[in-house]
Amino acid sequence: MTPQLTDNYMVTIAERLKSAYARIALAAKKYHRNEHDVCLLAVSKTKPADFILAAYQQGHREFGESYVQEAVDKITQLVNYSDIVWHFIGPIQSNKTALVASHFDWVQSIEREKIAQRLNDQRPADKAPIKVLIQVNISLEDSKSGCHPDKLASLAEFIHHCPHLELRGVMAIPAKTDDPQQQIQYFEQLRACFDRLKAQYPQIDTLSMGMSGDVEAAIAAGSTMVRIGTDIFGQRS
Repeated sequence: MTPQLTDNYMVTIAERLKSAYARIALAAKKYHRNEHDVCLLAVSKTKPADFILAAYQQGHREFGESYVQEAVDKITQLVNYSDIVWHFIGPIQSNKTALVASHFDWVQSIEREKIAQRLNDQRPADKAPIKVLIQVNISLEDSKSGCHPDKLASLAEFIHHCPHLELRGVMAIPAKTDDPQQQIQYFEQLRACFDRLKAQYPQIDTLSMGMSGDVEAAIAAGSTMVRIGTDIFGQRS
C-alpha cells in the first residue's frame, strides 16, 4: 500500500528540491557555467508515487528509477501525468528489457551490445526511439557496472545503428571518494570520453555524472545532468 504524503512532507520535498536547484546554480556560477545547462534528475527509487507527485507539483519533470518492477508500478500509477520524463538508471537484466523498452523515455545504463539490441528490438513501434546513455566504468572497479572505456567507441557505433535507440551521451558512477581532486579526475576522464563521442556523433549532448556527494566536482568538470535522490526525497526506506 502506498503511504500517504502529509502536508508537512510535501513542504519538505518542495524545500529540498528548491535547495537542490540552488546548489546547482551556485556551482554553475562558481565554475562559469549556465545553470540551465545542468539538468537535475530527481532519483526517486524506493520512494512512493506520492513523493514523485509532490516534486511534480513544484514543476519538476525528470525522474530516475533503478528497479524495473517498482518503477513500472509507479509509472502506471502516474500515467495521466504524461509530461513526466522517466529515466532508467540501474543495471538491466535481459529478462527485464521488454518492460524497460516499453515504459522509459531514457535509459542511462547501457553497458553491452546484447542489452542495446534487446531494447531496440522490444521498443514499441508507436513510441519514439529511446534516448540512451552508455554507462562507463570510469574508475575500473570490478564491482561496478559499465563498459570499459576502451570498448566505448565500438558500443557507441553499435547503438548508432539501432533504429529504435538514440545515442545521447555517457553516464558513470565513479568510485566513492572524499577527495575533491580525485572526484574531478574521474569526472574529467568521463568528460574526455564524452568529447570524443560528440566529435563523431553530433547529436550527443548529455554527460550524466554527479550525485548528492559530488555535485560541485561534476559541474566543474562539465556535467550536463546530476542525479540527486536523498537530498530531495530523504533517506531510502
